[in-house]
Amino acid sequence: MTKASAKPGDKPLIRDMLRDQQANLTAAERRLSATLLDDSLVAGLQSITRLAESAEVSTASVVRLARKLGFEGFSDFQNAIRDEVAARVKQPLAKLETTDVAGHCDHIISRFARAMSRNINATIDRLDVDEFEQVTDLLADPKRHIYLMGGRITRSNANYFFNHLQIIRPGVSLLDASPSVWPQSLLDMDENATLVVFDIRRYEKQLERLAKLVTQQGGNIVLFTDQWGSPIETYAAYCFRSMVEAPSSWDSTLAINFLIEALIAGIQARSSGNDRIAALEQMIGAARIFRGS
Repeated sequence: MTKASAKPGDKPLIRDMLRDQQANLTAAERRLSATLLDDSLVAGLQSITRLAESAEVSTASVVRLARKLGFEGFSDFQNAIRDEVAARVKQPLAKLETTDVAGHCDHIISRFARAMSRNINATIDRLDVDEFEQVTDLLADPKRHIYLMGGRITRSNANYFFNHLQIIRPGVSLLDASPSVWPQSLLDMDENATLVVFDIRRYEKQLERLAKLVTQQGGNIVLFTDQWGSPIETYAAYCFRSMVEAPSSWDSTLAINFLIEALIAGIQARSSGNDRIAALEQMIGAARIFRGS
């Protein structure tokens, strides 16, 4: 999976540091690491005693883990956790106020253009090209059924990707927004299935549960997320992190859509979709008869 810091030049994310250090951790430290990762680091905001109790380790193990990650002690470690969690969950109003103060003399279009350029360039910088090629091959394989699902904000990204994939190749399904109808799709999500899921901050627990069920049945997960990384990364075979910061109350998914369009081009180049597209054009032409035009 792609490993990246929250912003170019920043220290690595704590969740990445924990995963990268797994081979060097003791059994107690691995339990502590799992406790932190399972709760998206929020458990680390507790006192050292409570954190140790929740992970069933000693306070000394907490301190040792912090030092293995390069921190002076638990206090330093907790401050870094606090900063990372705050960046991930900061409220839209706080984002808006910061942006207004920093760029009140600039037109919104100019500020957006600069921000989107930074987002796309940073997303490209952190992209694992080999992983991108593997995902392109996976999604172009006609023997695999592809399912797509997005969250409250990213559902439009899933719809966009679905509309293009459906034209290029057969065996593509867009999951309904209602979790109550997911079980009937889950029945068919075996080792020949891939779920493409989109999940950015305000991460959605029901999407995480869906990803877990898919992997339990042998399916693959391709995740598109933000620079901090959705908890679904735990289940994802492939993960693309994109920059989502924007000078507004909302996160931007433009960098995610950039990756989607690049994948569409790669999948099209690998498929025999030209015949399918030609047949679709014929059907569209024939359908005009039923519209009376």
